[in-house]
Amino acid sequence: MPRAGGFTTHGRDYGTHEIKCYSYLCPAPSLTTTFRHAPNRQNFLDQRPRFIRRSSLEQATTSERTGSTKPYSDSGGIDSALSLVVAVDALGSEAVTAVSMPSHYTAETNREDAAELTRRLGVRLLEIPIQELVAAYNAALIESFSGTKSNVAEENLQARIRGNLLMALSNKFGWLVLTTGNKSEMSVGYATLYGDMAGGFSILKDVLKTRVYMLSRWRNLGGEVIPQRIIDKAPSAELRPDQLDTDNLPPYDVLDAILQAYVEEDRDPSEIEALGFDRALVDHVVAMVDRAEYKRRQAAPGVRISARAFGKDRRLPITNQYRPD
Repeated sequence: MPRAGGFTTHGRDYGTHEIKCYSYLCPAPSLTTTFRHAPNRQNFLDQRPRFIRRSSLEQATTSERTGSTKPYSDSGGIDSALSLVVAVDALGSEAVTAVSMPSHYTAETNREDAAELTRRLGVRLLEIPIQELVAAYNAALIESFSGTKSNVAEENLQARIRGNLLMALSNKFGWLVLTTGNKSEMSVGYATLYGDMAGGFSILKDVLKTRVYMLSRWRNLGGEVIPQRIIDKAPSAELRPDQLDTDNLPPYDVLDAILQAYVEEDRDPSEIEALGFDRALVDHVVAMVDRAEYKRRQAAPGVRISARAFGKDRRLPITNQYRPD
């Protein structure tokens, strides 16, 4: 097993621990390791059309008005990129519509990457800027928010405006909205109810963030489909200036190793600490996972590829002041 030194991000020490060579945690995987993800990807391809057929959504996903399915949010990030590729692989480019909804904080490179990805896939791209809508929402709330500092409330307005637009397209044309959140984000509640969680099916629901990168690299082995810049860039929700996911979360290789142990292997915090993780960090991650149960109960269904997915595999009480022992 490779030895990982102390992880430090934004001045925080994450301890020293052995990283098990899970196929989605090892950096710079070999070709052999990456091909292990082929069954996972095929599971996506098999289940996505099956879900549509069994839900009587076949006609909705082949709208006569446009000949395409669902509004699908394409932010130019890694999660939306992989979700889009899997949807196209499963249904064909004519059955998918991507929607870009840039805000004041959206990097121009992300808009370029979204456009390039859809061009490579032959997918229709709708661009609906949301700056004016965000300004209108802020104006409507200016009196109610008087005397307060800007915080996550204003940030989440952007995500919820995007969710409203996607659902409007869904209602108008009978499309199925795909959500793009991954298992790491849903584990710790790093998602917005009625925002990026809005939709009818989640492709990455059971895919940890580090595995998202691995699957993306695997998909590019036969020729670059996902632009390399999307894979290389630091992940960000782009809801405020210079925002990075690591502002709020540990690095994903650290976070996912803890989530693997806690969620999928059912280890308790003491056992996870014994793996070499800082106990305070373990307790923090475990608390985030437990607090986010109410969000997960409201999430879209999705593909199961792990030994333990959220939902019927793992449910916690969300009332009665529940705390794990």
